[in-house]
Amino acid sequence: MPGQLTRRQLLKAIGFAGASLTLASTGILGAPGVTNAADATANAQESAKRYWWVKNVDKPTTEIDWQQMQRFREWQTTRGSLAKYRGEDFNKKMNQLQADNLLKFEKEGVPGYTTKDMALKAAVGYGQPSILFMGPQKASTPEERGVPRYEGTPEENSRMVTAALRHMGAATVGFVELETETTRKLVYQEEPAPTKKPIVFENIDVGYEDEKKLVIPEKARYAIVYTVQMSTETMKYGPTVLGSLTTSLSYTRLYTIYAQLHEFIRALGYHSYGATALNGFGIGPAFAVMAGLGELSRLNRIITPEYGPMVRVAVLTTDLPLAPTKPINFGVMDFCKDCKTCAEMCPSKALSMDRDPSWEIKGEWNNPGHRAYFEDSVLCRNYWNQCGTNCGICFSACPYAVDDDASLHRIVKGTIASTSMFNSVLVAADRMAFPAQPEQPLKNPEDWWKDTNLAEMGIDTRRGGRRI
Repeated sequence: MPGQLTRRQLLKAIGFAGASLTLASTGILGAPGVTNAADATANAQESAKRYWWVKNVDKPTTEIDWQQMQRFREWQTTRGSLAKYRGEDFNKKMNQLQADNLLKFEKEGVPGYTTKDMALKAAVGYGQPSILFMGPQKASTPEERGVPRYEGTPEENSRMVTAALRHMGAATVGFVELETETTRKLVYQEEPAPTKKPIVFENIDVGYEDEKKLVIPEKARYAIVYTVQMSTETMKYGPTVLGSLTTSLSYTRLYTIYAQLHEFIRALGYHSYGATALNGFGIGPAFAVMAGLGELSRLNRIITPEYGPMVRVAVLTTDLPLAPTKPINFGVMDFCKDCKTCAEMCPSKALSMDRDPSWEIKGEWNNPGHRAYFEDSVLCRNYWNQCGTNCGICFSACPYAVDDDASLHRIVKGTIASTSMFNSVLVAADRMAFPAQPEQPLKNPEDWWKDTNLAEMGIDTRRGGRRI
């Protein structure tokens, strides 16, 4: 109808109006060569390492009570104690249901569960190296080569490690100094099941692992935190097998880089210590928040400025001195209060629908001591068994899970970061532009197989860095 806005026009009107107001209030509009919101966004991105609307802060947007928080045991999560939380008999039934459903869906040729989907899932999860406490330890050390070890300032070292990790395939990189009364509490107290060996800090020069414990030197207090991108495209096919291979490929890449990082540090003449199993060293989202890689969200996972929630996180610590990076604020926690899209789209209703985050945990799988949108992980896992995969609908439904090629998206994010005034309107616009139905992929999985011009690994490696 004449005079009626299309979805695209509605988003554009909201985005540019909000951004213009925001930029005017911050003094960015009116700068030389800047005549409108689009110019301001482009100029700011060109001159800064991150978007102009990402602010460094002294404290994260997640409230933390460090006195209440204690070191957590990884095996208390539903990865390690699901049978305890839902009962042995029910746990066996649900695991069998998952196996039965996967076979049933494959035989029926359900899109996203076909034999070709199963084959690709198996393939992309192959090749992940062993996850070792001190890494492969294959690289020669400076001492073995007859040269002095590398020396640099903490700032130089941080830049060097960032450059190396970006070349290895990391998306974003940050650093956290481990302090006994605060950030060291984010390191798990014990490694994952079945071994559950304590992770301890001792006043020694070089750490070690034996049958009883994992020992980290006190001086190895510099945590390196990095992310890898997940494919925004394939995640749109969740909760099918095609959608779930998003995480399979990401973890393979994440821990290939992990081994490479261990070896890089060793070849410099230093030591590093980390996980012995998947997600086994420390609380990844918490480290990412403290390192300034993102904000905690209603997902109870991080949302990053560059990639939204579409990342995986890894952490290790080293005695190579590194300059810490600060937490950031770009409006996510405030936006989540008004949004709730992920919780509404969650098939298992495991995500919080409360407007505000809470100090009250949902179960023993949550770590107390911070104010968050705690999830019911058992309900989430129950649905995983039903659909046969790790779902991912909440990730793909998130308004931040979009490509940033369109300047509109960057402008809208800038508006959110600067004022909460437009949050409810932006949520409504997102629902109009990107409608979703619980338990249904955003796209037809069969269409993915017809596209022979897909991005490498399903990701855009130009995002988050300069183009070459």
